[in-house]
Amino acid sequence: MIGLGTLINTAFVIVGGFFGMFFGSFLKEWYQETMKCACGLATIFIGASGTLAKMLITDASGHLSTGGTFVIIVSLVLGGLIGEIINIEEKTEQFGSWLKIKSHNEKDTRFIDGFVTSALTICIGAMAIIGPMNDALYHDYSLLITKGILDFIIVIAFAASLGKGVIFSAIPLFLWQGLMTVIAAILGPFLSAQALDNISMVGNILIFCVGINLVFGKRIRVANLLPSLIFAVLAGAVTL
Repeated sequence: MIGLGTLINTAFVIVGGFFGMFFGSFLKEWYQETMKCACGLATIFIGASGTLAKMLITDASGHLSTGGTFVIIVSLVLGGLIGEIINIEEKTEQFGSWLKIKSHNEKDTRFIDGFVTSALTICIGAMAIIGPMNDALYHDYSLLITKGILDFIIVIAFAASLGKGVIFSAIPLFLWQGLMTVIAAILGPFLSAQALDNISMVGNILIFCVGINLVFGKRIRVANLLPSLIFAVLAGAVTL
């Protein structure tokens, strides 16, 4: 069944969110703040390691060099420009505000922050794209199940420190990975290995930015950088 992996991943997020809410209710505010910073630091290193894994190249003599710098610059600059014009960040927050009202959580001051932060963390990255692709093309759900377990752990920590808005990040996760599954079924066979590497490299930079916002407060409008992923794919096609 195509899409089963995304359903399993979404279920992990929902259950993890409720677990986090339960444990978070026993934590004092400064404990929650420490957990938030810890999540941010972990997210920074996850993003950095994922990016460096694609940038670092080892030659025959064992020397390290870097690649992909041009792709990163072009993708982030052009993608960020388009994202600012569209203002994806504001629309994401508006959707969070709508969910906040519809779920009767108007008094929860952390709702939007929890929703946006969690959604960006679990929806951005190579696994959120390659996983649905494996699902659609090879009926292989293993990567999305692995991602679901990782998301489960991440969401527990987020929900404990940022509240119930984190649970609702399951909605954009389901929509995003469902969309990726459909696109992969149609376009997957035409995507090059370089395009997938570029997605991973740029996507992990965005994850790094989410971590920066968690630790230092909101400094980067990460959602407005999402179009960078499109330019990463296009750069992979150009380099063929």
